[in-house]
Amino acid sequence: MKFEDFGSGQWVQQYQYKSFSPVTVNREWSWEDPRVNTLLERASRALAELDAFTLIVPDVDLFIQMHITKEANNSSRIEGTQTEMDEAVLDSSQLAPEKRDDWQEVQNYIQAINEAVGELQRLPLSNRLLKYTHAILMQGVRGEHKTPGEFRVSQNWIGGSSLADAAFIPPHHNEVPNLMGDLELFWHNEAINVPELIRVAISHYQFETIHPFLDGNGRIGRLLIGLYLVNKACSASHPCTCPIF
Repeated sequence: MKFEDFGSGQWVQQYQYKSFSPVTVNREWSWEDPRVNTLLERASRALAELDAFTLIVPDVDLFIQMHITKEANNSSRIEGTQTEMDEAVLDSSQLAPEKRDDWQEVQNYIQAINEAVGELQRLPLSNRLLKYTHAILMQGVRGEHKTPGEFRVSQNWIGGSSLADAAFIPPHHNEVPNLMGDLELFWHNEAINVPELIRVAISHYQFETIHPFLDGNGRIGRLLIGLYLVNKACSASHPCTCPIF
């Protein structure tokens, strides 16, 4: 599939609304636009520089932990939390009561990252791992009653107050298992020649389009990027020498 010829999917009529059904992504990908090659080179170089940086940092574990905390804080803020970076590293007892719910969401994100990376020591990136990570992310916070750790079995939407005025309606829930199964195959398909950074970009796009959970899709989708890269680094090291945070 050439990027230039890509058709993202089609709208499917449901009872009183149309949901978007994306095409599958487990296939060969190519492009003619030279700008993609330039951007891919820049991104690869930036990752190599970051990898080299870890060799000169006095305490790389502390550096990684602070980066995780910053990522958790930034990702959660996109979803509306108001926790600041300095508050994220405090104990909940040191915060005003009205700030503790937002603080907990950030802590859940940190725990989800740490435990997901730990799980990569014994199993590959998979839908099973995403479900496990989602359950941690949603425990005791907003969305805790929206089937944490399970793909949705009802229709969700993005923007608006209902399906009637939604900005975007992801695929019908009956499509989710097959679409997520295809995405998992794409992560590990060694028969296709797709650069890892291109593969992770397509994966993030596809995950957010599917929106497989009732809540928390933005945070899990952003977390997926890091997990994919860690999984590939671990797979290349045999046995895995990636740090557990």
